[in-house]
Amino acid sequence: SIGSALPHSISHSTSPSPFPSHSLRLLSAAASPGPPPAAGCPGAGDGSVSLSLRQAERPRTPGREEGDVQQTERAAAAGRGHDDTLPVKQTDIPWRLRQMLDILVYEEKQLERGETGPCMEYLLQHKILETLCTLAKAGYPPGMKQQVLILITKLLGQIQQPLLPHINVHRPVQKLIRLCGEDLGSKTEKEEVQFLTTVCAKLSQDPYLINFFIEKKDSADYRRLSSCPSEKNRVQRDQAFGTESPRSSWSQGSQLDPSPTPCASSTRLNPEGEGGQRDRTLLSALLTLTASEKPQFALKACEGLLLLARLPEEVAARYMVESTAVCRTLSDRLSDLCKLIPDSIDPGQVELLGRVNWRSHCAASRVEDADSFPGKGAAMSFFSWLDYCDQLVKEAHEVTAAAVAQEIRRRFFVKVLEPRLLQVSEARILSSTELLMGVVTHVTSPCLLDELVLFLLGEEREGEVPGQPACHPLRYQLIDRCNHLSDEISMATLRFFEQLLQKPQEHIIYNLVLRNLRGRCYIGNSTGQEDRAAENEHLDETDELEEDPFFTDIYTGSRFPASDWLVPPVATQEATKADGKPEVNRIVNSFLCLVPDAVKTSDLVAGCGYDTYLVDAHRMFQGCCVNAREWKWPLVPKHLESCEPGGIFYEGDFLKVLFDRMAQILQQPYDLNLQITSVVSKIALFPHPHLHEYLLDPYINLAPGCRSLFSVIVRVIGDLMQRIQRVAQFPSKLLLVRRQLMGLEPEAELDHAMLLKAVIVLEEFCKELAAIAFVKYPSEPD
Repeated sequence: SIGSALPHSISHSTSPSPFPSHSLRLLSAAASPGPPPAAGCPGAGDGSVSLSLRQAERPRTPGREEGDVQQTERAAAAGRGHDDTLPVKQTDIPWRLRQMLDILVYEEKQLERGETGPCMEYLLQHKILETLCTLAKAGYPPGMKQQVLILITKLLGQIQQPLLPHINVHRPVQKLIRLCGEDLGSKTEKEEVQFLTTVCAKLSQDPYLINFFIEKKDSADYRRLSSCPSEKNRVQRDQAFGTESPRSSWSQGSQLDPSPTPCASSTRLNPEGEGGQRDRTLLSALLTLTASEKPQFALKACEGLLLLARLPEEVAARYMVESTAVCRTLSDRLSDLCKLIPDSIDPGQVELLGRVNWRSHCAASRVEDADSFPGKGAAMSFFSWLDYCDQLVKEAHEVTAAAVAQEIRRRFFVKVLEPRLLQVSEARILSSTELLMGVVTHVTSPCLLDELVLFLLGEEREGEVPGQPACHPLRYQLIDRCNHLSDEISMATLRFFEQLLQKPQEHIIYNLVLRNLRGRCYIGNSTGQEDRAAENEHLDETDELEEDPFFTDIYTGSRFPASDWLVPPVATQEATKADGKPEVNRIVNSFLCLVPDAVKTSDLVAGCGYDTYLVDAHRMFQGCCVNAREWKWPLVPKHLESCEPGGIFYEGDFLKVLFDRMAQILQQPYDLNLQITSVVSKIALFPHPHLHEYLLDPYINLAPGCRSLFSVIVRVIGDLMQRIQRVAQFPSKLLLVRRQLMGLEPEAELDHAMLLKAVIVLEEFCKELAAIAFVKYPSEPD
C-alpha cells in the first residue's frame, strides 16, 4: 500500500519486500509517474484509500506482475529524464505523499489498538522516511524539504501508535531536525516550527524518548553524564532563623560550580561542534526560531522549548545545561533586549506597562498603538522575554532551573542591569529604578527570585555595624536613595522596596531588618515600673523633651492620659501576659491616642474610622503568614539571657533611613509621606516576634540611645503641636484639606498645605498601625 503512494524516484530505490503480494502490487501500481487521478478515479478523494486496499486484495496474476515491473522501470526512466529544477509543487509528489499518509491513518483505524499493519511495517522496514529526508536535505526536487516536513509532522501527529522508538523513525527525524533553524525567515519556517513542536509534544508524552535526541559523542562520557548525582542535594539552603550560619549555603548556590562532580568536566560537550560549526540539535533549532520575526512562529518555538525544559529526565536536564547553549542564549537575549531600551525612556510610562505576558505579547500585533511612547516596543519586548525566562525557570527541571537562573544573574543582572542602576544622572536613576521595579514585578519563580535578591541585597546575614564600609555597594546605594535630595528619586526607590518586600523570599526582610533585631539589643536591662520611670526620665533629659511646652499636656482630657503611655501604670503591668506581651487593646489604644484630639479630623467625616483598616490589615497579614510558614520563624521572642550582653543596638541602614524620613514627615510632600508609611506598614505586617516587639509594642523598655517607631512618632507629634500654634484657623483648614483629599471638596490653594496634609497622613498611619497590631495579636477580653 505504501509503495503505491510513493513517487517513482522513491519506490524504485527500495529493495524487494518480503511482505504480502498485495503491498507489492500497490507499490508498483502507484510508482508510475503522472498527475493525480481525476475525480472518481482510484486514488481520488476520500475513496482512494479504500479502493486501493480493495484492489490490493484481488488475486495477482503473473501477467499483471510483469506489467507492474515494466511500469516501475518506465517510471525510473522517466525520473532520470526529469527536470531537476522543476519545483516539487508542480509535480505529483505532494499528492502521493498525502495519499501515503491517508493509507497509513486508514490502516491504523482498521486494526486493534497496539497492532502494526503491513503498510506501516513496509514504511519502517524499507527506510522510506530516511530516503525522504535525504531528498529534503539535497533539495531534490526544489521545495522537497517543505513537503517532507509536512508529511512527518502529520505522521507523528495523526498516528496513535508510538513511532519515535523505531530507529527508522527517530533517526530520520534527527536528520530533519538538523535542517531546521538554519536561516530565519526561510520559506519553510512555518513547517519547521510545526515539526519541532510536534516532536516536543511527543517527547513530553514519553520523556524517556529524549535519550534518542541527546547527541552522544562519546559513550563513556554519556555514561558518566547519566551517573552524575542530582544538583538538589548540593544546593539545599538552610534558612532556619537563629542558626550559626543560616545562609552559609547561599554562596554555594549563587554560582554554578565549574566542575560540580568529577564527571562534569569530561562530559561538557562543545555546543559549537567540531570545526567551530554549531551543532544543529532540537534545542538549538528551537532557540533560533524563538527569535523569528513572525510572532506566531516565535510563540510556538518558545512553547516547544518549555516542553523540553519540563522533562523530568535528569540526564536530559544536565545535557541541556552542560552541552547546549540554552542558558547562555536565554540570558544574552535578555541582555540585548535590555540594551535596546533608551535611557531617556519615560519612567512613568514604564510603570504603566504593568506585567507583560509573553504569550499575549507574542500573539499581539506589532503595529504601534495610540498609547505608544518612545521606547515602548523595546521595553515590551524586554519584559516579555523576562516573563518567558521566569516561566521557564519556574517549570523546568531543578537542574535546568538553577543553571538558567544563575546564568541570568551573571550575564544580565551583574553585567547589564547593575551598571544602569549605579548611574548618577537623576533622569537615568529614575528610568533604571522603574526598570528594576519591572524586573521585580516579573520575577516570580523561586530560583530566579533567589538570584535577584542575592544580586540586590547580597548574602550578608550578620547584624550591621554603623559606619562600616558597605559590603554590597548596590544595596547601600539603593537604601541611600530612599533619602535622596530628589523627592522623586526617593519615592521611586521606596516603591521599589515596597514591591520587593511583597515577594515570598525570607532573605529580603531578614537582610533589610531582622538581622539587626535578632539579639534584642534594643531592650534595656532595667525592669519594673520604677526602673522604667527612671529610664523615661533619662530619655526626657537627653532628648530635651522638657523644652517642648506642648509635650506633657497634649493628652490632657483625652481618654488615654499621657501618664498611661509614658510610664505603664501598675494596672498595665499586672495586665501584661505571662510571656511579656501586653494586652492587645492597650496597644491598639496607644496608637489610636497618639494623635491628640485637637488635630484629629477623622471623627468629623463619615467612613474614616479605624475599623476601615481592619479588613485590609487582616488580608495582608494572612498573606504574609502564608509566605512565612516555610521560613520556620519562632513564635515568641528570643530569651534575653541568650542574647549578647552589652551589645550596641543599631537598627540597620534600612530602618534608619525610614525612621529619619518619618521624623521629617511634617516637612515632606504628601505623596512621599504616603509612600514612607506604606513601606513601614509592610514591614510591620511580617509575623516575626521581634518585629511585633520593636515596631508595635509601645511598652518595651528601650535601651539608652535607641529609638523605636513609637518613639519617633511621639517626637513628631511634639513638633507638630508647636507648629500648629503658628497656623491660623488650623482646625477648619485641616478639615477642609481632608475633604479635598477625599474628593468631597474642590482643590484650592491653602497656606501650610504640606503641614496640613502631613497631619492627615500621620493620623491615618496611626490608625493603620493600630489595625495591624490588632490583627497580629490574639484578641483579649477587656
